[in-house]
Amino acid sequence: RFSLYDDLTVLENLQFYAGVQMIPRPDRAGRIATMLGLAGLTDSRVQLAGQLSGGWKQRLALACALVHNPAMVFLDEPTSGVDPVSRRRFWDMIYHIADEGTTVLVTTHYMDEAEQFDRLVFIDRGRLIAGGTPSQLKKEHFHARLWEIDCAPLAAAAELMRKQPFALDVSIPGNVLHIVTAADFHDAQALETALSGSGAQVRSVREAVPSLEDVFVFLTGMPPQPVGANS
Repeated sequence: RFSLYDDLTVLENLQFYAGVQMIPRPDRAGRIATMLGLAGLTDSRVQLAGQLSGGWKQRLALACALVHNPAMVFLDEPTSGVDPVSRRRFWDMIYHIADEGTTVLVTTHYMDEAEQFDRLVFIDRGRLIAGGTPSQLKKEHFHARLWEIDCAPLAAAAELMRKQPFALDVSIPGNVLHIVTAADFHDAQALETALSGSGAQVRSVREAVPSLEDVFVFLTGMPPQPVGANS
C-alpha cells in the first residue's frame, strides 16, 4: 500500500518529509530539487501523488525516504509490480545513494537484481542458508553441474530429460534447455544421445555457468543448512 499522502502533490510530500526529518530550512530546497531530479519527478512536482502510477509512487516514496540523506535505508521488495522504466530508474537511485555512502539493505525475489549486490544472503523458510558475494555463492554453493542445450522442440525435450536418472533438475530459461546433473557427471555425449534418440534436433551442448537463480533453486531443493555466524 502506498504510504504517502495522496492529496498532496509530489513536491508537497517531499517538503513534508524534509520537515519531519528536520532538514535545516536553508538546505531543504536544494535537497528536494536533487531528489526530484534523481527520481525523474521534476516535471511532475505539482501533480497529486494519488494520481501517479504505481512505479512513480514507488520512486516518490524512495525520494521521501532519502531526502534527509540517511546513513542506512531498508527497502522491502521495492520494485515488485512496477514497470520496467520505473524499475531501472529506481535502481539508478539506489546505486547513486550507495556510491555516496548510504548502506542499502534490500529484499528482492528478482535474481537479476541480486546479481548486482555487493553481498547477499539466501533465506528459505525463515532460515539463512547461504551468504556471500554473487561470485562466491556461484562458486561455493552450487555443488552440481549445469548444462545448456540448444535443441528443438524444447517442451518435448524437457519432458524427456526429466525422466533421465542423471537429471537433477530441468528448466527452460528463454530458448534453451538447462539440465542440472551431479558434479561428477561429465558425459555431454550422453545428453545429446538421449535427446537425439527421441527425434529432437540438437544444435549444441555445453557446460554453463550457473546464475544466482540456479544456485537458489539448487539450495532450496535441499534441507536448509544455516550458515555460520561469521559467514
